[in-house]
Amino acid sequence: MKTRRNMAILVAAGEGNRMESELPKQFMDLAGKPIAAHSLTLFERSALIDEIILVVSEDYLTYSSQELVDKFAFKKIHKITTGGETRQESVFAGLSACPPTSDLVVIHDTARPLLTLDLLERSINKAAETNAAILAVSAKDSMKLGDGENVLQTLKRDTVWIAQTPQVFKFESIFDAHKRAEVAEYEATDDSELYEKYRGKVAIVRGSYNNFKITTPGDLILAREILRGMK
Repeated sequence: MKTRRNMAILVAAGEGNRMESELPKQFMDLAGKPIAAHSLTLFERSALIDEIILVVSEDYLTYSSQELVDKFAFKKIHKITTGGETRQESVFAGLSACPPTSDLVVIHDTARPLLTLDLLERSINKAAETNAAILAVSAKDSMKLGDGENVLQTLKRDTVWIAQTPQVFKFESIFDAHKRAEVAEYEATDDSELYEKYRGKVAIVRGSYNNFKITTPGDLILAREILRGMK
């Protein structure tokens, strides 16, 4: 009998100030439903996900329950919990809400609504083999290291990867990394950085350029066009 479960932490606690909207971007409409609902729908479909922790801001706790979970009848929601002031704090809140016997944990930003089932499950399967895996895409353009005024170094493009989510880890390992970062007051750019710093290597699964993060109104327009083309 299976006792260890694969958990998903879906982060929907950001304010999305660059979207020029009073409503946080994760709740804005995309093809007839909130942006966050696209990710929740995909994770509901995956047979590799057992339960979902949805992390939202305190101001939108009731809204998320009514307009996301109840309205779309999501069944895998284990808990809706409130996030912190930073994304790292929000993920830590999600990890703290996971059952201690969790196996893998999949961390995903709901502002990336164009993730596919294939990429989700490939990242999970890779992490099951290696303990840690992220989706990433290779850089398209010439990459420069600079100090804000001058180029310090031109990086080899085939060694530069742009990290995406989901990022998948053994639960105990990433939770430990987050705890250690909290004690050290270390702020990372993503969960993978914490794992690299405190635990070890992270495998790369080649992602998709369509799996971008909606940050600006232009991104939302592009996402709508991509979905229209897919249909």
